[in-house]
Amino acid sequence: MKKSIVLCTGLCVALAFTACKPSESAYKKAYLKAQEANNTTTTYANNTYNTQGETYNTTTTPVTTTDVPVVTPYETQATETTVIDQTDNVRVTNENVELVSGSGLKSYSVVVGSFGVKANADGLVSRLRNAGYDAQLVKNPTKNMYRVVATSFSTKSEAVRSRNQLEANYPGAWLLYTK
Repeated sequence: MKKSIVLCTGLCVALAFTACKPSESAYKKAYLKAQEANNTTTTYANNTYNTQGETYNTTTTPVTTTDVPVVTPYETQATETTVIDQTDNVRVTNENVELVSGSGLKSYSVVVGSFGVKANADGLVSRLRNAGYDAQLVKNPTKNMYRVVATSFSTKSEAVRSRNQLEANYPGAWLLYTK
């Protein structure tokens, strides 16, 4: 039993070392490409030098070299800045809910709590009402959850602003859309 475990372990180690061996040709190609880039020539006063500084052509015959074009970066400056209201990227959840207590929901509502027990939801509703909010309690019958709505608006942008203010005291506040 021990011999077969040792033998299997040895085979796995040998396979691991041989499976990921890089090919020598890839290194050779990279080396040749780097050498080609380094072996550029420059002509100064009828003398041609390679990158190592050695003179190899001192005749007065013209030497042709390929010039690398110089590219200047293209920069633009903004002349006008438009600020767009960041309400489009706010996630809105669409649920069918039933009003349990409160004055009624508008299209977009800010939910600050979700509870499975109605008594817990009623406690948060009373705290919100004491703080001056028109808090409402709704129930999602498919999920059997009570949602505590702090504020309700007809437009999404108003609901997003309210949610951003409420997140300081109620982290995780989210938007609920009802028809």
